Amino acid sequence: MEFAELIKTPRVDNVVLHRPFYPAVEGTLCLTGHHLILSSRQDNTEELWLLHSNIDAIDKRFVGPLGTIIIKCKDFRIIQLDIPGMEECLNIASSIEALSTLDSITLMYPFFYRPMFEVIEDGWHSFLPEQEFELYSSEISEWRLSYVNKEFAVCPSYPPAVIVPKAIDDDALRKVATFRHGGRFPVLSYYHKKNGMVIMRSGQPLTGTNGRRCKEDEKLINATLRAGKRGYIIDTRPLNVAQQARAKGGGFEQEAHYPQWRRIHKSIERYHILQESLIKLVESCNDQTQNMDRWLSKLEASNWLSHIKEILTTACLAAQCLDREGASILIHGTEGTDSTLQVTSLAQIILEPRSRTIRGFEALIEREWLQAGHPFQQRCAQSAYCNSKQKWESPVFLLFLDCVWQILRQFPCSFEFNENFLIMLFEHAYASQFGTFLGNNESERCKLKLQQKTMSLWSWVNRPSELSKLTNPLFEANNLVIWPSVAPQSLQLWEGIFLRWNRSSKYLDEAYEEMVNIIEYNKELQAKVNLLRRQLAELETEDGVQESP
Repeated sequence: MEFAELIKTPRVDNVVLHRPFYPAVEGTLCLTGHHLILSSRQDNTEELWLLHSNIDAIDKRFVGPLGTIIIKCKDFRIIQLDIPGMEECLNIASSIEALSTLDSITLMYPFFYRPMFEVIEDGWHSFLPEQEFELYSSEISEWRLSYVNKEFAVCPSYPPAVIVPKAIDDDALRKVATFRHGGRFPVLSYYHKKNGMVIMRSGQPLTGTNGRRCKEDEKLINATLRAGKRGYIIDTRPLNVAQQARAKGGGFEQEAHYPQWRRIHKSIERYHILQESLIKLVESCNDQTQNMDRWLSKLEASNWLSHIKEILTTACLAAQCLDREGASILIHGTEGTDSTLQVTSLAQIILEPRSRTIRGFEALIEREWLQAGHPFQQRCAQSAYCNSKQKWESPVFLLFLDCVWQILRQFPCSFEFNENFLIMLFEHAYASQFGTFLGNNESERCKLKLQQKTMSLWSWVNRPSELSKLTNPLFEANNLVIWPSVAPQSLQLWEGIFLRWNRSSKYLDEAYEEMVNIIEYNKELQAKVNLLRRQLAELETEDGVQESP
C-alpha cells in the first residue's frame, strides 16, 4: 500500500491553527505519510508537526464555506484547524482518519524514521537480561539464568532468558509452564540484597474446577524459600473473581498444596474499568464551565485516584513483606501482564535505590514491562477520546507512571529523574518515532526485527543534551527504603499530564528555572569554598614544614 493512496488532498493554503496558550496561526497544511504539518511564514512561529499515530479522534464542523476539524490527541491535547472549502476539509479529515488507524505495525513511523542525532549508545543492547543478572550474580547463588524460552518455545510473552531457582531444571520449567496461564511460569523479578528475599511474578495457575495440581510448580515456588521461612502469594484479583476464574480453567494456589505460603487477595481493577475511568477524568479536566463542587464530584466519580491508591497500597504491602517481615512473595493476577507488573515495579521503586535513578528506571521499564510482556500495542492503541473502544485497551502503564509521580512528589530529593521524564515515557508509549514500545511482547518485536529496522528510545534519551532536561536538580542519592503515604489526602491529580493543555504553565516553568539557577549557583559557590579550604590547608601545611627546623 502506498501512503499517497490515502492522502486525498496533500496540501491546503490559508489554514488557521488554534492551540491552547498560543495565538492563532495561519499557514499551509501538509499531509505526509506519517505527519500532519502546518507551516507558517510568520516570524517566530513554531511549526506544528503532529504524528498521525498521536491522533485519537477527530470531529468535523461546517459554517458556510469554512470547515473546522477538531483533532483530539492521545496525549490529551486538542487542536483546531479552520480549513477554507468544504471539499478540502472533508478530504483532509478522511485522510487523517485513514492515516491514524493503520493496521500494519510496519507502516508506522518508527520503520521510516532516521535519526538526525549522533547515536552514542545502542539502546537495544543497554538492558539485556544477561546484563541485569550480572549485577546480582555474586549475591544470588541460589538462582540461575535459564534459556528454556529460547526462540520463545515455552512462553511467547517472556524473553529468551529468565532468572529461575538453580534447583529447578529446564524440563521442570516446561511442565510448570503448562500449568500457568500463557506459559508464564514463576520467574525472579527482584532480589532484596538486604535479606535475600525475592519477588517473583507469573500467570495464574490453571487449577480449574477439578483442583488440578502440578508438583513441579509446587517445588519451584518452595525452592525460593529459605529454611524456616514463609512466603506470601499476592493475587491482584479479589477472591470472588479468582474463584470465578476456576470455572474458565484458571484459579489460584490451594494453600494445602503450598503449606509454607499464605495467599492474599488485593483488588486492582483492569481493562475497560480503567479505560472508562480515564475517559471520565479527561472529560472533567477539559470542562472549563464547572464550579468547584461539580469539579470535585466529577474527579471523585472518575475513580482515578482510587485506582492509584489500590495499586500503591498493594505495592507497599509487597515491599513490607520483603523488608519488614523477611518473606519472599509471588505476585500474579490473571495473565500476569498488567496489575502484576504495576505492583512488582512499584515495590522495587520503594525498596531499591537504583530504580530511582534514570538508568535504573529505564532498566526497570525494560525488565518489568517490555521484556515481561506488557502488551503495549493493545493497551495503548487508543487513549481517552476514541469512540471505538476495544476490550484490550487500558491505561495500565499511565497508571503506573502516575503512581511513580505520586511517590516522586512525596520524596522529591530521592529520584534522579524529574516529572518531564515520566511525561516523556507516557507520550512515547502512545505515539513515537522510536520502536521501543511497538509490539506486545519480545516475540513480536523479534519477528518485526525492531532492533535492525528501528531506533531505540534509550539511544535518544541517554545523550547528555537530553538527560539535562530530564534530571532532577534536587536529587541526592538515598539508599533507604522509602514508604509513600497512600492516605487519600496524600494523593493528588497529576496536573503535568491531565491539566497541561488546559491551563498555562508559564509561571510554574519560570519558577522551576529560577530554582535550577539557584541550585547551580549554590553548587558553584560550594565548589569555590571547597577549593579555598584546600588551598588554605596546603598553605598551613607548607608553613608547618618551614617552621619545623
